[in-house]
Amino acid sequence: MTTIAIFGVGLMGGSLALCFKGKPGFRVVGHSPRQASVDKYVSRGVVDHATTSMAEAAADADFIFLCVPVGSLEAYMLELQRLPLKEGCIVTDVGSTKGGVVAVAERLTLRGAHFIGGHPMAGGERSGVEAASSHLYENAIYVLTPLASTPESAYAKLAELLQHTKAQIIRVEAGLHDRVVGAISHLPHVIAAALVNQVRVYDEADPLYSNLAAGGFRDITRIASSDPELWRDILLSNRDVMLRLIDDWNDGIERFRRLIETADGEGIEAEFRRSREFRSGLPERRKGILTAQYDIYIDVPDHPGIIGSVASLLGNERINLSNIQIIESREDTPGVLRLSFRSQADLDRATAVLKPHYAVHV
Repeated sequence: MTTIAIFGVGLMGGSLALCFKGKPGFRVVGHSPRQASVDKYVSRGVVDHATTSMAEAAADADFIFLCVPVGSLEAYMLELQRLPLKEGCIVTDVGSTKGGVVAVAERLTLRGAHFIGGHPMAGGERSGVEAASSHLYENAIYVLTPLASTPESAYAKLAELLQHTKAQIIRVEAGLHDRVVGAISHLPHVIAAALVNQVRVYDEADPLYSNLAAGGFRDITRIASSDPELWRDILLSNRDVMLRLIDDWNDGIERFRRLIETADGEGIEAEFRRSREFRSGLPERRKGILTAQYDIYIDVPDHPGIIGSVASLLGNERINLSNIQIIESREDTPGVLRLSFRSQADLDRATAVLKPHYAVHV
């Protein structure tokens, strides 16, 4: 029997648990310091057993997944160092930064256990075990950052276990991981938060800013609504990388400022041309660290029952609708509904079903 212990059974940990639970030869144990959370893990059927005791959860574990906030990883690693872990146990995490936890692991002795850093590049708008899904990691990139001292046999065992997530496993050096993820995820979150706060200040003097900030502005800044404590920990744990990236960002903004100041139209065009060419070459609709959006917009008349009608059309074809939002609706003026789906396949099917009835925009 292979025992898998998961510390922190929220969205990420709970989704891992669901990938393993029920598979032949696997036993999944969940841990939380809060009894209410432990009870919830068991009542929802996410794990086979749960406990508030770290020692009990780790006692017979062949694999330990630390699915706790980045800022808590060192404390958990220090506690594991004090416990008599099973010989050959593999300890891993799901943190968004790897340099810090790898540095901690390199100076600790885990009593016969092996540490391999991990970062599944998937997530969702919702959090908590209630949002956990066995499909969360499917087709996502799952980065592993083993130590120089990690035996190849241990790496192979973890990679084999993670095949149950249906993610694409790749091996990356921890420092390189933090530089790349800092640029494609951490910096965009900083920029989005700064942009929203800039408009917030303007809005204090004139509420027209917030009145007109629907639609596109909300879409391009949605990551500014991310959990503040989570992002405090991520940015501070990747501090040196972030400082260099912010310096580079400021250089880029200053370059735009000079182009606008000197009325250099050709230079502005060239900047947007280069960005468009690079962006058009990026893979589309593959799961990544920033949650993909599967949204369509439809023009609808302001009539009673219109939302029910749209939902019925989708329901009749068994198309899962994850969210629906009224963006605009005024008397005698078509309103706009934003429909959100969990996959590109659902979006494509919904588009085909709705087009004969409504104007659909992607």
